[in-house]
Amino acid sequence: MTSTAVDFEAIKDKQRAGWQTGDYPRVGNTLQIIAELLVEAADVRAGQQVLDVACGQGNVAMAAARRFAEATGVDYAVNLLEQGRERAAAEHLPVTFTEGDAENLPLPDKAFDLVASTVGVMFAPNHQQAADELVRVTKPGGKIALASWTPAGMIGQLFKVVSKWAPPPAGVQPATLWGAEEHLFELFGDRVEWTALTKREYVFRYHSPEHFAEWFMDFYGPITRIAGSLDGEDYRHFASDLADVPRGFDYADDGSVAARAEYLEAVGTRR
Repeated sequence: MTSTAVDFEAIKDKQRAGWQTGDYPRVGNTLQIIAELLVEAADVRAGQQVLDVACGQGNVAMAAARRFAEATGVDYAVNLLEQGRERAAAEHLPVTFTEGDAENLPLPDKAFDLVASTVGVMFAPNHQQAADELVRVTKPGGKIALASWTPAGMIGQLFKVVSKWAPPPAGVQPATLWGAEEHLFELFGDRVEWTALTKREYVFRYHSPEHFAEWFMDFYGPITRIAGSLDGEDYRHFASDLADVPRGFDYADDGSVAARAEYLEAVGTRR
């Protein structure tokens, strides 16, 4: 159980500062295919009300809008919302982007046909509160669809490396638990009937392990903040630790990186 003494608001303030560092969309945009697969798995329909929670630069919202759904994205990092608006404008997609906390969505009850998140809501520190909010804003009979990195996959290993350099706050559950079926059952109970729980792989493609490390240190906000606090030998060790992560999942034989990262695609119906 997560301790009630945990200061979730302070944790979210630090998280928000992390996402507002670097340039996360440079990483997040590469994950668009995860959102496309998720909205297909959820069978989104034209005209449906779709909510992308912890949307970042709006991957799910964009995918839903391409299918003529009425798409809204919500996130607490205003810089990411602004980039989402720029993306939507460039693609002539009518997406609404709204500032808001995944644990306290500024949206009415039972308002959406589909509530979805790709590797976003999993980072909310209060897992139960975030799950409760997903259920609250979904219409009965509507769907909840999530794509979450698994604990044993490559990104789970990346987060273990990161936690060595910046230990997570005491009492906060690992984000990758959202990628475990048992955790979803605990969070949502009998409020959601999971109709599809599918392990998928996203392939991270970079020039080299060192390029992977450099890219994340430059653009992935939480990692950028850690890198910015290091110098000299510590900086080089951190970069080396990051570069080692894709090596264990890489199937490329030409010197580049093609590293498989497992995630759980979960689609369920809100009872």
